[in-house]
Amino acid sequence: MNNFSDLAHLIEGLSTAHVLCVGDVMLDRYISGSVERISAEAPIPVLQIENERTMLGGVGNVAANIQALQGGGHFLTVVGDDGAGHEISRLLKSLTSISPDLVMDLERNTSLKTRFVGGGQQLMRADIETTQDVKGDSLSELMSKFDANFHGQKALVLSDYGKGVLTNDTLTAIIAKAKIQNIPIIVDPKGRDYTRYKGASLVTPNKKELKEATNLPVNTDQDIVHACHQLIDQCELGGVLATRSGDGMTLVIKNQDPIHLKAEALEVFDVSGAGDTVVATLALAVASGANWHQAAQLANVAAGIVVGKSGTATVSAAELAQALHHQDLDMAEAKVLTLVEAEQLVQTWRQNDLRVGFTNGCFDLLHPGHISLLNQSQKACDKLIVGLNSDASIKRLKGDSRPVQTEASRAAVLGALGAVRLVVIFDEDTPIRLIETLKPDVLVKGADYTIDTVVGADIVQSYGGQVVLAKLADGHSTTNTIERLNKT
Repeated sequence: MNNFSDLAHLIEGLSTAHVLCVGDVMLDRYISGSVERISAEAPIPVLQIENERTMLGGVGNVAANIQALQGGGHFLTVVGDDGAGHEISRLLKSLTSISPDLVMDLERNTSLKTRFVGGGQQLMRADIETTQDVKGDSLSELMSKFDANFHGQKALVLSDYGKGVLTNDTLTAIIAKAKIQNIPIIVDPKGRDYTRYKGASLVTPNKKELKEATNLPVNTDQDIVHACHQLIDQCELGGVLATRSGDGMTLVIKNQDPIHLKAEALEVFDVSGAGDTVVATLALAVASGANWHQAAQLANVAAGIVVGKSGTATVSAAELAQALHHQDLDMAEAKVLTLVEAEQLVQTWRQNDLRVGFTNGCFDLLHPGHISLLNQSQKACDKLIVGLNSDASIKRLKGDSRPVQTEASRAAVLGALGAVRLVVIFDEDTPIRLIETLKPDVLVKGADYTIDTVVGADIVQSYGGQVVLAKLADGHSTTNTIERLNKT
């Protein structure tokens, strides 16, 4: 799992990414109010309407999410010459980073989904739509607009809601042209026949859709992976990202190990449009240079945010960065273990032939010298453990004015560093008990020590371990920093 610092630069890069979105658009209308009585005409609730709002749905919501994430691109779809179509055109004008291109078909109804909501709960949904394949002049115009706009795009999203824009022939032609230009193709699929998406880089079915497309069980991680592999092989796909609601996501890329991502949502309010958010985040991340694993991580976090909102919602770049930051803090706290817990984990590492390193210190005010020591320590092993002096230990060693920061704060800062895998706080004056218990393969201290003065060096060397003296970064000292601050 990449931490916040690994993924933050990808969020910043989303603003430079451009994505072409093609597919079925719809207008989502929400009519909401209160319900206080049952109708006298029939046993149904009476909705006292208080508010009405419209939002872009389908591929329109993908475009809205791309704008919210500060990305840009082009938007291509077919609408009817009706009120819903004109409202979609109006809403698209608010997406200033997206260039809309609408084909107007006089023989079609624009897809309109009207949801009636009372007390925060959907009471009913009413749909108006045309699902026949786009054909004739409208199809020719659609393909002409695609040819004029797909050059220079860094990713292609195909949102298939079964409303007729993405016909079999259209899909074949679009995917073939994108592959020639090496443009990543992400498909939000529909139906049971995924051979329609042959050649796509990634499809994003939910668990129910995956089961219907493969006729295979999808109850366990192994089931999901097996079903994804079948889709990849039979439909000649580059990969599958299976969204699994409360069980998170599973990413299976051809010829790579599968990756399972746990669900990030703290509270689920409305799942409407969550798949659009996933697709938009994936596309922007890949377009900005992320690999599929990084893109899926960002998409998973984005999905966790959007399901906590009402209606067909979007996720902003700021929200995504904030969520990742909180996630990173949680990971940092998870790195702080007791000695007993650390010993158990070290046993697992050794069973996997991983080389365990150890260093220790007060790390009161973290400075570049500390970072250099930790980076050198990490390079000498597979998993680095840091022994951290407790507050009481530091007071005995350095006086009542120290430490400046509490042991909890110091541990959290160390845990946030990518070089550090575990932090164990010790209360003794030296880390000798930690070294005897954990038996590190590598013991690292600064070059201001000699091997015979490093605490625990004799123990480590007795079982064939290595003692490394790390090169010091000149000019950095916590004590000197504190003295300068006091003088100021």
